[in-house]
Amino acid sequence: MVILPVGNAGNIAAIWKGFKEAPMLGLPRGAPKMVGVQAEGSSPIADAWMRGWREIRPVAQPKTLASAIRIGSPVNWPKALKAVEESKGYFVKVSDEEIVEAQRLLALEEGVLVEPASAASYAGLLKLSRSGVIRRSEKIVLILTGTGLKDPESIERMAEATLRSSKPLEPERVLDYLENLSAGPAESGSQDLIGSR
Repeated sequence: MVILPVGNAGNIAAIWKGFKEAPMLGLPRGAPKMVGVQAEGSSPIADAWMRGWREIRPVAQPKTLASAIRIGSPVNWPKALKAVEESKGYFVKVSDEEIVEAQRLLALEEGVLVEPASAASYAGLLKLSRSGVIRRSEKIVLILTGTGLKDPESIERMAEATLRSSKPLEPERVLDYLENLSAGPAESGSQDLIGSR
């Protein structure tokens, strides 16, 4: 399974084309399910898929903080629908809140700073996992498309979300923390829906 964010839909179409053509180069046959992730406020392809439409209905004023996938009338929508249909995959929609949470978790747990559109793919994975669509035994490739430095404002939002979700430290722990910072690097490690047819 390959999960990736979808805006103009060029990536999902190109990746699927590569899998289909790989046997021509002598590579093994067999291709994964393609899973496209769109933001709820900008999801014309996912909406078409979930409703069984053969064409998209463009979103006149797409709204999402994930600017790279904020595309209301994607030009590659026919190829995207075809890729998901042929691969027996699906589309999933995620909220801006889910995107920010995924961005925060990627930074905190994996040390990877991505822009919101890129975090949408992880948000999609989390949603599919929580809903039971993805089994633990499945092999999954998660495509992260862009660095968080492309969208500095998103780093502020992520930091705010982290502060809201963190428990406040007791005063003595704050002092310990500040002393450790001034002492240099620590010696030990840090502590610590979809539609288908």
